[in-house]
Amino acid sequence: MSFYFVDKNWPELKEAIKENSLIIFPLGTIEEHGRHLPVSTDAAIATEVAKRIALKLKKEIPLLVMPTIWSGYSTKEMSRWPGTIRVRIRVVMDMIFDICSSLIEMGFKKIVFLDCHGHHSGILNVAIRELADEYGLYLASISPAAMSAKEYSRIRKSEIGGSIHGGEWETSLMLHLHQPVDMSKATKVDIMRYHTDFIPGDNFVSGKGVFWSTWGLQKSKTGIYGDPTVATGETGKKIMGAIVKNSLKFIKEFYRM
Repeated sequence: MSFYFVDKNWPELKEAIKENSLIIFPLGTIEEHGRHLPVSTDAAIATEVAKRIALKLKKEIPLLVMPTIWSGYSTKEMSRWPGTIRVRIRVVMDMIFDICSSLIEMGFKKIVFLDCHGHHSGILNVAIRELADEYGLYLASISPAAMSAKEYSRIRKSEIGGSIHGGEWETSLMLHLHQPVDMSKATKVDIMRYHTDFIPGDNFVSGKGVFWSTWGLQKSKTGIYGDPTVATGETGKKIMGAIVKNSLKFIKEFYRM
């Protein structure tokens, strides 16, 4: 039986509410990812992560997977290259609030976001706080990048600054997922050069002391930040395994609480 929310009719959803089903809510976006990756990258990764988590979890916890949100906020700088769909921050926040309000008012109480787009972390945090104030329910957000950071740091081939946007991490995942990747167009010309103690040049460096957008730190020539040239499907397979394994640990604890 399908675990996708949109495949259900209303009596089936009514039963899912009675079972206290968990909602898995993947979020990506459509935006340029350089010459070698499709503009669907974030949304494609979010969709597959949600599917793999659901397949592992469905025998233990009643659950439903929402359609992936493919439209979101991206910095205006990214509009230098075709393919970036930009939705205003407050519109994204309101959209998340309204979708979750609908789910909560139906009777769903457990919602976990899969945040597969770097620009959405702050937006999600605020929306989750507003939903908690409104409904007294405390939702959660998972970052697949953070969930795989420890394992990825051990196997990565790029130097620090190689995995920010369209770099080794995303490219490896897309290769593993057999998405349309053109490695002949991959380049490391835009590897992030700034990674001081205060401004790490990589999503996978811990201890970030400040926030300063990479798009303001270093002018991108190709629309990416990182080094995708060393990406492999095998690395992507290990990244995906780490994402699913570590996310499952959290979700099971979240559901029990």
